[in-house]
Amino acid sequence: MTSTDMVTQGDRTSTIERSDSAIAMLDDQGTVVGWTRAAEGLVGYSAGDVVGRSAALVLPSSGKAPTISAFVERCRAQNGWSGTTSVRHKDGRVLSVSLRISMLRGHHGTVGWLVSLTDIGRVSWGAMNESVRESLLARTPIGVVVRDPDLRCTWVDDTMERHDGVPRDRRLGRRFNEVVPGAQADVLETMMRQVLKTGVTGFHEYRLRLPADPRREHSFAVSIFCLLDADGQVLGVCVISIDVTESRRARERLTILSEAGTRLGRSLDVMRTSQELADLAVPLLADYVAVDLEQSVPYGEGPPVRLGSTGERLVFRRAGLASIHRGIPESPFVRGEPVLVQQASPFMDVLRTGRSHLEPFLGDAPHSWIDEDPVRARKIRENGMHSLMVVPIRARRALLGVVLFIRTEDPGPFQDVDLLLAEELVGRAALSLDNARQYAREHTAALALQRTLLPHRLRGGTAVEAASRYLPADMENGVGGDWFDVIPLSGARVALVVGDVVGHGINAAANMGRLRTAVHTLADMELPPGELLAHLDDTVQRLAEEDADASDQPPAVVGATCLYAVYDPVTRRCVMARAGHPPPVIIDPRGEVTVPDLPTGTPLGTGLGVPFESVELELPEGSLLALYTDGLVESRDRDIDVGIRRLGTALAQPGRSLEDLCTGATETLRGETPSDDVTLLLVRTRVLSPARVASWTLPSDQSSVRDARRLAARQLTEWGLERLEDPTKLIVSELVTNAVRHATGPVGLRLIQHHVLTCEVTDASVCSPQLLRADSADENGRGLFLVAQLSRRWGARAVAGGKVVWAEEDLTAGAPPARTGGGPPEPGERPQRMSAERPVRPAPSRASRVRVPQRE
Repeated sequence: MTSTDMVTQGDRTSTIERSDSAIAMLDDQGTVVGWTRAAEGLVGYSAGDVVGRSAALVLPSSGKAPTISAFVERCRAQNGWSGTTSVRHKDGRVLSVSLRISMLRGHHGTVGWLVSLTDIGRVSWGAMNESVRESLLARTPIGVVVRDPDLRCTWVDDTMERHDGVPRDRRLGRRFNEVVPGAQADVLETMMRQVLKTGVTGFHEYRLRLPADPRREHSFAVSIFCLLDADGQVLGVCVISIDVTESRRARERLTILSEAGTRLGRSLDVMRTSQELADLAVPLLADYVAVDLEQSVPYGEGPPVRLGSTGERLVFRRAGLASIHRGIPESPFVRGEPVLVQQASPFMDVLRTGRSHLEPFLGDAPHSWIDEDPVRARKIRENGMHSLMVVPIRARRALLGVVLFIRTEDPGPFQDVDLLLAEELVGRAALSLDNARQYAREHTAALALQRTLLPHRLRGGTAVEAASRYLPADMENGVGGDWFDVIPLSGARVALVVGDVVGHGINAAANMGRLRTAVHTLADMELPPGELLAHLDDTVQRLAEEDADASDQPPAVVGATCLYAVYDPVTRRCVMARAGHPPPVIIDPRGEVTVPDLPTGTPLGTGLGVPFESVELELPEGSLLALYTDGLVESRDRDIDVGIRRLGTALAQPGRSLEDLCTGATETLRGETPSDDVTLLLVRTRVLSPARVASWTLPSDQSSVRDARRLAARQLTEWGLERLEDPTKLIVSELVTNAVRHATGPVGLRLIQHHVLTCEVTDASVCSPQLLRADSADENGRGLFLVAQLSRRWGARAVAGGKVVWAEEDLTAGAPPARTGGGPPEPGERPQRMSAERPVRPAPSRASRVRVPQRE
């Protein structure tokens, strides 16, 4: 039995017979027997003018025009006619119209004709040409029913039986609700009576489930016209209907694809994109949709799975879920959970072949694949799943996942046209998912690279206690080029550095690693902060030029900012300089916050050649020094100065551990979405006790060598380091001898006991010693070779007015020295000899000195 469902009144523009269409009814000889007010409005003739007369009245006179009788015979042979022609207006004008003639059949096999005319010039179909209009009218079957004032069927065309499944003999002489009972029929009859009463054309849209196709619902658009006789009295109504099922579905498909272009791909998160795909398809295409991604795709890890490579059991992860039911009862898995693919299932066929699977009637076949999966079988039965599509997500010949489309409440099964739409939709989503996968892979690689390059353990020695935090930016912006370091220097000093390379991703992380290596190299050269930044600036420019040469492109401006500081626990002095980086925040032991007036400097890589100025600070013991990147203190809705003040407030808590302070400071961003990496380096300064430092000034003569050995031995005895006396005396003897021989003026000797024993000799020469090969016949030139053999490392640094040559020894007796810098020759090599000293770049003679007063 035919069933009907109530729907709201449809869009009037969805019907072919619009309100500006003229409707007339002819008998089998071409005589007008019914007329409408719309027809009078189109050609100017009233019902009294044309009813009972030949339709030739409105046809233009032309030798080429066929006679009415010939035209009727042609229509009878073709069961109707449609196309474009001309008609004559009552005032003599000739109008171009779209004409459609439908054959009607009445009682006892009588034949009539329904004529529909639409003025082409008045139809707002845009730039649609005449051939397109004619093709549209010719290919769109319409159903016609003519009813008398009692709404009983008097005429009907053959198309109506295909629309609602009611045969002509059963329809003639009956009302609509007698052959198609239901609420929908009552609504249509009410509209017919309204049209009979007012003469105004009515429109409606309804849905039917036909006996020949009970699983599929059809949509029909209806236009109802009032027919008048020669006296202008109501003759009945003409009901014209058109099956708009496919056109409605086409509009829905266009809606889905249009929304796909705007909704998909807005995020580089594969999970979010998968959920957007599921939300888009429900309920326009399916009642339930699940998006399952191959498990490596969400995290960008591992190689992509190639189509056809299903030898091993694949594991997918549910990334998107949507349903017309709240709570999504159809899914046995929640988002993020792994989903196993059964070997005996259409899913495996899809993965193996890369082609979609359509199962219009799910589980109808005996012994189907559903029986092999009890969990899915139970869900299918409980939720009434009756139609299935499985579409693979493919990109670059790689399998990213599969999408399941299922119908439950919608009784119509999926058809081939639905599969084409699903494939188009998934294809568009695949591009977005592939971009997101590529980004996830790059983000994961960049994050791994950055974490590998950043220090795993901060070594502050006896100079500082250190702690740090690094928080990568969110997924929308990716990993940046932040780095930080605590670098041990000679003389118990330590270098502190924080930098930020412009940009995000793996290139920024790689550039960060190159700059971090450059800073380590320059720090080992014992360069002061301002000079180190100048060399680093040159390095950035050179790297940019090298990258440009490799890509045959003009050199790009590769920017970076950096703050470099050197702290000496013996003097409590900290010298720092910055290149476009935010200033440090200093909190004294009582919690007072200070932001030193440190010259900003230009960012690295700009090529401006502006020198970097250094500032020297004197810090009380226990001072807290915060170095950070702008991601911690700057945001879209907050000025950097406000962020710096908030940071100072968060850190001004004396007595708390550095780890707690790091956590508290970074939590100031809670609730915000950082657009850049967040890096924070906290150090608390220590002071080396004067009892662990011994200094002497010696005259520049040979007698000073003997005195230096004696003074060093006595000091080691006081420290309880008698086990180091012999190697230390040899080191002191060689270094002092070198100073006396190659320099003028007083010679300084200093011993520092911290985690190692440091021996320093200062002189007024700006040249540092250098290891060279010593021949077997040479009497001199082996002094530095001995120093290198006896120390763990040695070197020289420039100071105001000269240089310092230093050597370090392990405090553990008998421990082999870990040599860096000038080491001994490899086995088989000839010993090196002392050569003429090479120049050491002197430190700047002038530096701004700012004293941070120490409170009593």
